[in-house]
Amino acid sequence: MSPLPRFLSNRPPSAALEITARRVTIAVVSNHGGSRVLSGYASEPLPAGAVEPALNAANVHDAAALTAAIRRALDNVGVRPKRVALVLPDIVGKLSLVRFEKVPAKIQDLDQLIRWQVRKAAPFKIEDAQVAWVPGSALPDGGREYVVIVARRDIVESYERACEGAGVYPGIVDLASINLVNAVLVTQGSAALSADWLLVHVAPEYSTLAVVRGGDVVFFRTRPSEQDENLADLVHQTAMYHEDRLGGGGFSRVVLAGASIRGADAAERLRRELEERVGTRVDALDFRGAVALRDRIAAGPELLDSLAPAIGVILRERVA
Repeated sequence: MSPLPRFLSNRPPSAALEITARRVTIAVVSNHGGSRVLSGYASEPLPAGAVEPALNAANVHDAAALTAAIRRALDNVGVRPKRVALVLPDIVGKLSLVRFEKVPAKIQDLDQLIRWQVRKAAPFKIEDAQVAWVPGSALPDGGREYVVIVARRDIVESYERACEGAGVYPGIVDLASINLVNAVLVTQGSAALSADWLLVHVAPEYSTLAVVRGGDVVFFRTRPSEQDENLADLVHQTAMYHEDRLGGGGFSRVVLAGASIRGADAAERLRRELEERVGTRVDALDFRGAVALRDRIAAGPELLDSLAPAIGVILRERVA
């Protein structure tokens, strides 16, 4: 079982598809001589309003347009995988950290206890939800924290139907920031497990902050993007919470993902501002330590940001 949740799972995929409000992106990873290589990728824009990610409202408003974009991306990438991993925006699901001082011995009892706990925070009936959970940090005296994702089943199925209409079938469905964490864990290896670090994921519709300790997510917060919202302030508040409530002594590093959507100059200003606020080095997420790019692929910041969630879900089975 991966350290982080997935809605559905089967054998590891070699291709992944990410759907956002703006585009459809597919990445294909192959093994060459024991190394993982990005063998192909493609991205197709979506018409405005075709997809509007949300937790408790219809997401897919133009299924035909979404299916057509997926089909074009598949045509452009040059391969036709039957199975893909599907990555959705963070705001499609709700991630919670649930802790129990005493863990039931039976897995069925634990599952029911987790569902009972998260139903209080979900804005929809838990009976109508897709629920995924995995063990998180161990607590003193035998307790444990669990990482839980809930999403409306009909919303997840609307994305799945669009994929199936294009001739591909999701074997894994997951959220973007979860797989950015996976990408860092695989790329950095022991360096990402030795001390607490912070992921800052900037998306057009939201921002997500995740604190990772020893491979376990110990803090996760997603907020819709707002014009007057200061991301640097949110990061500073998270750093204070990490120190006061999570027993942290500062972040070993901060990984910034998705900032290239703001443009190169704005992304660099944000990176420097975050460094000043938390007093820690801030680096853009770069998965090339785990997946190499072929010589003909030019790796600019926008390409690395656009492919990182899809690469992360392909790599998730390699997380130790």
